[in-house]
Amino acid sequence: MINLNEYFEGAVKSLAYENGGKSTVGVIDVGEYEFGTSTPETMLVIEGELKVLLPGNSDWQTFEAGQQFEVAANAYFKVRADIATSYLCKYK
Repeated sequence: MINLNEYFEGAVKSLAYENGGKSTVGVIDVGEYEFGTSTPETMLVIEGELKVLLPGNSDWQTFEAGQQFEVAANAYFKVRADIATSYLCKYK
């Protein structure tokens, strides 16, 4: 089954699905957003670019199409998109 998720008044939308584990594929509109995790996540930028402030870091990192980053369970991280950006998130 495919489920639609909407966050930040529709500025972030994703489709959740199961394929040997839980995943979401979605789009982040221009803006800055904070997310929390309940399980470890690996986030792959498909198209566009994300600036990411990972837990415990004071510097933003830039991830472009084809690059990924990981976030531990029970953590918060921020993303900033200067252009609409698509992503694939895999949950462990």
